[in-house]
Amino acid sequence: MSQSRRKLIGTVVILVFVCVYALVAMALAQGRITEAPKLVQTVAYVALGLGWVLPLLPLIKWMERKDSA
Repeated sequence: MSQSRRKLIGTVVILVFVCVYALVAMALAQGRITEAPKLVQTVAYVALGLGWVLPLLPLIKWMERKDSA
């Protein structure tokens, strides 16, 4: 598969994942986190804000792989 095709597929998957993840994160943030102490809220918001990166790292590495000769 060519790198340009991998990038197209990866971009679509990333967009769908981030949209779904944002909805889930917003639902979690509106739950009990709003009643928690400020320190717990801060940690939770940082974790939710950065939580989407780790699942997508393998996909990004796959997208950037060079074409085989």
